[in-house]
Amino acid sequence: MSERAGAGAAAGAGAAAGAGRAGEEAADGLPYADTVSACLANADFPVEEQQLADAIAARGWGAATQVRNDTFAILRAGLPSAEPPRGVAVVCGAGINCVGMLPDGRTVRFPSVGRISGDWGGGGGLAREALWWAARAEDGRGGPTRLAAALPGHFGLDSMAALIEALHLEQLAPRRIHELVPVLFEVAAAGDRVAAALVEQQAAEVVALASVALTRLDLLAQEAPVLLGGGVLTAGHPQLDGPIRAGLAERAPLARVSVVSAPPVLGAALLGLDALGAPPAAHAELRAHFG
Repeated sequence: MSERAGAGAAAGAGAAAGAGRAGEEAADGLPYADTVSACLANADFPVEEQQLADAIAARGWGAATQVRNDTFAILRAGLPSAEPPRGVAVVCGAGINCVGMLPDGRTVRFPSVGRISGDWGGGGGLAREALWWAARAEDGRGGPTRLAAALPGHFGLDSMAALIEALHLEQLAPRRIHELVPVLFEVAAAGDRVAAALVEQQAAEVVALASVALTRLDLLAQEAPVLLGGGVLTAGHPQLDGPIRAGLAERAPLARVSVVSAPPVLGAALLGLDALGAPPAAHAELRAHFG
């Protein structure tokens, strides 16, 4: 937690300076704000949210502090500001996650910490699946796929063997496997059956998360918003978007599906305004600031 809290310290000081409040805390003992609202990646369990909230509160930035997983920011940013949060959000970026909220405070969430919590996909997961299939295609353990040439080709390498070695020895930084997600979609769009199957499985996972969350919130039988966010879902891949909408139309026919491209900080700030009971005009001004 200390590394994230340290990064947050710089962000908090920068935000205060940008708002013209730098130095106020030291000068008169007052916090920068009435409420600090943060939506953070990797805050997957309530205990982690509390740990982060405690670390932020210790900085003295606000009189009150609330921390949520960053998927809540997607949900709040995609909902009308004048209404209490009600709906479901699925984020598919580096990872994959889903949350849901009702006006009465009921919340649905998933651990979303990888394979051990039943998750599949997200940018990192898709890249690793593509590498797995491509490696087996090249050495003969699996069937053919154009991924075997396209993935190493992205890095200027001539074989999967060379790419595997470069990743294993960290001649390529592990984080760079995320660059392979657009390559996967390009190969899928060109008709490769292995790549297309991975995209289809990702669509099915998004549909499963959203429909289960709607069911657990008793929203499946009534009209409710389903917000999609994160780099994979906002990229506009037809082979992903079409099956997601078709799957939700079948499993949750009353769901209103939309894509949220607003920055997560908007959702976090709106949640902060909610906590303060701010008037609709404040919400509207905030949204206008982020375009």
